[in-house]
Amino acid sequence: MANEDENHESVLLDRVDREILAELTRDGRMSVTQVAENVHISRAHAYARINRLTQEGVLTKFTAVVDPVKSGRKSSAYVTLKCKQHSWRELREELRKVPEIEHIALVGGDFDVILLVRGIDNSDLRRIVFDQLQSMPGVIGTQTFLVFEDLDTR
Repeated sequence: MANEDENHESVLLDRVDREILAELTRDGRMSVTQVAENVHISRAHAYARINRLTQEGVLTKFTAVVDPVKSGRKSSAYVTLKCKQHSWRELREELRKVPEIEHIALVGGDFDVILLVRGIDNSDLRRIVFDQLQSMPGVIGTQTFLVFEDLDTR
């Protein structure tokens, strides 16, 4: 997750950049040669583009997508947090330490933060919410929404 103080200027992307990003989003292990072939550019051109996209911060990391159920994390929930004013910087660092939190977003609306939390089972989710999240300094309250089914959109 990027530091909120970093510069978040958009990078100008053309059709080729977007096609490269689509290919790598579909399969982050795809070779540069395969990316080049799929996008219909030379390998050297694909390598240079991927390098530029990485240096400019458009591509931030290459990672594996793990099926949560098959990996033993059978219960998931979106947990919203209401926070004390001015507690975000300290709170986000504490949230980053919780391995069961898959995604953290600071949002506007009726709550301040939304988390995607994955646990072994509902008892594990209960432990995470009640014992860890609710006891964090800066957290005023939580609300939990159980996930019944995940759909991969990619």
